[in-house]
Amino acid sequence: MITIPYLTALTTYFSYGLLFVFGQFRDFFRKIFDWWHASNLQGYAPICLGLEDFYIRRLYLRIQDCFGRPISSAPDAWFDVVERYSNDYNKTLKRTDKINRCLNLGSYNYLGFAASDEYCTPRVIDSLNRFSASTCSTRVDGGTTTVHKELEECVANFVGKPAAIVFGMGYVTNSAILPVLIGKGGLIISDSLNHNSLVNGARGSGATIRVFQHNTPSHLEKVLREHIAEGQPRTHRPWKKIIVVVEGIYSMEGELCKLPEIVAICKKYKAYVYLDEAHSIGAVGKTGKGVCELLGVDTADVDIMMGTFTKSFGSCGGYIAGSKELIQYLKYTCPAHLYATSISPPGAQQIISAIKVIRGEDGSSRGAQKLARIRENSNFFRSELQKMGFEVLGDNDSPVMPIMLYNPAKIPAFSRECLKQNVAVVTVAFPATPLLLARARICISASHTKEDLLKALEVISQVGDWVGIKYFPAEPKQQQQGKDTIKLE
Repeated sequence: MITIPYLTALTTYFSYGLLFVFGQFRDFFRKIFDWWHASNLQGYAPICLGLEDFYIRRLYLRIQDCFGRPISSAPDAWFDVVERYSNDYNKTLKRTDKINRCLNLGSYNYLGFAASDEYCTPRVIDSLNRFSASTCSTRVDGGTTTVHKELEECVANFVGKPAAIVFGMGYVTNSAILPVLIGKGGLIISDSLNHNSLVNGARGSGATIRVFQHNTPSHLEKVLREHIAEGQPRTHRPWKKIIVVVEGIYSMEGELCKLPEIVAICKKYKAYVYLDEAHSIGAVGKTGKGVCELLGVDTADVDIMMGTFTKSFGSCGGYIAGSKELIQYLKYTCPAHLYATSISPPGAQQIISAIKVIRGEDGSSRGAQKLARIRENSNFFRSELQKMGFEVLGDNDSPVMPIMLYNPAKIPAFSRECLKQNVAVVTVAFPATPLLLARARICISASHTKEDLLKALEVISQVGDWVGIKYFPAEPKQQQQGKDTIKLE
């Protein structure tokens, strides 16, 4: 739970209020001028209307140069960011031919597989030559190749489950699976900060949805106990099925799930556990097997394991791993398997090759070195940011570390000033986060060197001083402490 300082909350509310008032004034005068122009709607209601449209026009467009920046290279530790300009106050942005070589602190390239790799890339190219870029078919028609079958076996063995099924998109993996697993008469209990794909999947299922306080097992148990006692709405019949949905690493918080306690509670109340490991699989754990390995949880105690290939494996798509009966059922019923184009064969080969490197099956120790480096880089960077006085969310070992910005004016200021010094960061604001909790989300990679991290820390510290986001007193440097000790002696 984030505790916002009173003064920070007050100034943030005031800033948003000021933007809202000026936006309403501009809209008022816009309506006056529009009276002199003929409307093209001809009886149709405006397709874009309401607070969402107001927010986009009057707040988001002012700073949209901080989002969706195009790149012209692989998302490695350093990448090329294309410069853009606007002649209409950021309403539209046009690309230029100029590029800036920037340090990449925004991509999910946790293990560095998104760039060219000595083991993965040649095999991906061979797969492209053999199978082409797409199967142009669904899995149940002509879209299942030998690579897809090998990938599913490889994923199941890697995560420690009897079987697995893969999909072409990580978001769809969640949003299409949950409606198949549960429906009317079922109960979904979801963490309050779960990803939007899980939220939409739960809504589309038709099941009753209840939310428990973020990463708070005691509140989860309270919600479970109360709703099991009450039963279904109106009829009070027992629930047909209960699924508890959590994430391994929460993508906007950088926090590790309290999985051991949650699994114990679910066992007690006979509820299924659905674990989304999009940001944890491959990135944490001694051998990269995710939060179950890191926190000492037996994978047999997690009923449905979900993950994506877009982070640690440098590819695309997602997977569901579970019992053979579950996976067979999904192959017969899941629309993402029955109607969507299968994952690209070169993309599938990239995942297989990356897993082999992680497990050391390529004949080298590069996988173990990558895992050690991502852990060391993450813990070092987080520790240094905290020493500087930044409010950094998340836990140790997590490669995701949000730096709290709060005030809306600090969002573009932080992003633009970092970019001027060739450091590319991702800033996140409402509606992706609550209104008061804007932040910059730093993603660390195993491909970052110590020099890269030191440069990033230097730039972020300078920008942090200028923008005013060091909400805690900085710790004195150890060298200075050492000198003081020598003087005292």
